[in-house]
Amino acid sequence: MTLAHPQTPTPWPVLHLPPAENALTVLAVDLSPDLRFALGRLVLSDQALYVWQQGQPDWQRFALDAGHTLRLAEHAGLVTLGLHDAHQRLAVWHLSQTGSVQAQRLVEHFKAQFRHDAASARRVQDMDVCAVCAAALPIDSSHCTACDEQDEAAPVSSWVLLRLGRFARPYRKLIALGFVLTLASTAATLVPPYLTIPLMDDILIPYQSGQAIDPSLVAFYLGALLLSAIVAWALGWSRTYVLSLVSERVGADLRTTTFNHLMRLSLDYFSNRRTGDLIARIGSETDRINTFLSLHALDFATDVIMIGMTAAILISIDPMLALAALVPLPFIFVLIQRVRARLKVGFERASRIWSQVTNVLADAIPGVRVVKAFAQERREEQRFHDANVQNLQANDKVNRTWSLFSPSVSLLTEIGTLVVWGFGIWMVAEGRITVGVLTAFIAYIGRFYTRLDSMSRIVNVTQRAAAGAKRIFDILDHVSTVPEAASPVPMPQVQGHIALRNLGFRYGSRTVLRNVNLDIQPGEMIGLVGHSGSGKSTLINLICRFYDVSEGAILCDGVDVRQIGVSDYRRHIGLVLQEPFLFFGTVAENIAYGKPEATREEIIAAARAAHAHDFILRLPHGYDSLVGERGQTLSGGERQRISIARALLIDPEILIMDEATSAVDTETEKEIQRALDNLVQGRTTIAVAHRLSTLRKANRLVVMDKGEIVEVGSHEVLMQQQGAYWRLYQAQLRHQADMQE
Repeated sequence: MTLAHPQTPTPWPVLHLPPAENALTVLAVDLSPDLRFALGRLVLSDQALYVWQQGQPDWQRFALDAGHTLRLAEHAGLVTLGLHDAHQRLAVWHLSQTGSVQAQRLVEHFKAQFRHDAASARRVQDMDVCAVCAAALPIDSSHCTACDEQDEAAPVSSWVLLRLGRFARPYRKLIALGFVLTLASTAATLVPPYLTIPLMDDILIPYQSGQAIDPSLVAFYLGALLLSAIVAWALGWSRTYVLSLVSERVGADLRTTTFNHLMRLSLDYFSNRRTGDLIARIGSETDRINTFLSLHALDFATDVIMIGMTAAILISIDPMLALAALVPLPFIFVLIQRVRARLKVGFERASRIWSQVTNVLADAIPGVRVVKAFAQERREEQRFHDANVQNLQANDKVNRTWSLFSPSVSLLTEIGTLVVWGFGIWMVAEGRITVGVLTAFIAYIGRFYTRLDSMSRIVNVTQRAAAGAKRIFDILDHVSTVPEAASPVPMPQVQGHIALRNLGFRYGSRTVLRNVNLDIQPGEMIGLVGHSGSGKSTLINLICRFYDVSEGAILCDGVDVRQIGVSDYRRHIGLVLQEPFLFFGTVAENIAYGKPEATREEIIAAARAAHAHDFILRLPHGYDSLVGERGQTLSGGERQRISIARALLIDPEILIMDEATSAVDTETEKEIQRALDNLVQGRTTIAVAHRLSTLRKANRLVVMDKGEIVEVGSHEVLMQQQGAYWRLYQAQLRHQADMQE
């Protein structure tokens, strides 16, 4: 069987199936393994799965049987298809949500053919369940919180810390230098106990027998002790300084990389995360990792080297006595393994609960005006108290385990010291070793057990750091559902022609938009109207490519926006949000946010165009006045006009206004409307508004209802039709009349 028409050229090679093998379904894959747009095909037969992806010379074949599973997962605009056997994942493919329905059908065919499970034959797209764990999905979401909870509750492996190696790689020369200094400083600290052997055997014990003390010999040994102490101090200082430099830079790179990756993720990621949790991850967790790298990892490395060198010296002095000194080691290692298993879960849970404390702070402090307006101070205090109590309980549980572990290790090391004393005294009595050897041995064994005790304590900080590293890599491992194009089409100039072709979008299990077709000509002003929930804001988000479409395409000047670089495309769009957001800083800095290099004249010109110049001059310091966090020192209308000026300063070819006048009074709305009359000339404008009067000068009005376009036309034409737009307009007139009464 051949899967290609012989007269139809295709970019993929022809697939020839064996005579006894029949194809069941074909799936088009449009993303490469690194999540860039690329061609690909999956063909499911009744015996195997065939795969071809762009860049491969031929098809790859996976023989299938009842032991295989095909798992489908969706996260907003990203669909992931994984082939698993009983032990591992064999392969994974990604595609945009455009092919979601076909992917679900492929999974259905697979289950019916290889799993022989009648219940699994139900259509996946009709079930509000996770395709991975079968748990119920939240309403209007494809993000499975059950999978998240299962992932976060899983024990954390300390091996996750090895993934920090890629951040340490640029500093490998400094790390090598630090390692050499660690070896040298550790060796220097082991010299003094060895010098006690001749001090005891050649000077002090002969003196007790009546021999005279040689002052030059005493001076030599004391000088050697002083020199070794100075060398150990210098090497230890150098080692600590060098490795601290490395750890600080690794921590800074980790924070920067995590924040940069977070900024590149699509909006759906933030819709399922708490702000306080993300702040805690980038702030507290990276700081905890940095502390581990700069202090505890260095101490751990020193402890390991010290124990190794000390063990070698002990064995060289007397193997039998060294064997007695190692008696507690097996018990300590068993204790460490048992405690570590408990600490893994405990520290991960404590980290997650600490994020809940941060979440309360992130909610209450920015929303303090609402808290006070509704007199809910006690409620927020109780929320913080409850979260703090949970944090206290989680840490108490960990501390109960840790408080028992540390004294137990100390007890075992003390027992080990007693064993060495007892065995050593017997060997001295038998004449097998001298008192000097026993004294040096006790000094060495003291350092040995001190380092062993210190190394066992590293379990605490290691598990805390591992828990933090896991939460950091949870961010870094997340991929954006709005991928960059593999070969982006450059768009230095944009005319502003936007075309929606059979556009559809599903958020979770709910279809938000379906079969939307619209051509917006360059320079045309389009007004989007409709009831709340009709899909207006979703359509705006898709045009801005905050999300990718599930079906169809959005074209900008004839180019699919998915083939354009995300930043390259968005820099041609000026966006004014329904809820204006201002950053802490001056008025001028907020206006110039999209164009930081703008001159003061350009900033003032944008402010004048947005009718903001007059009220800005009335501020205490004019354009240099601080607006406060989120612009709290300004009124809603003033914040909105500054946000309009911010959008105008970049001189976009496409202007999008999402309820831009909803937060202003009637007089301010008139000022903004007068500004808009000049601004829309030669600029493609898409405006969403509940006040239909603000859209009367639009070239066309697009009426949406239940995710579909139901009417398109000018205000006069739509009023004559007396359809959906006429009913909306009449309802607003009645509402205004009721308000006046």
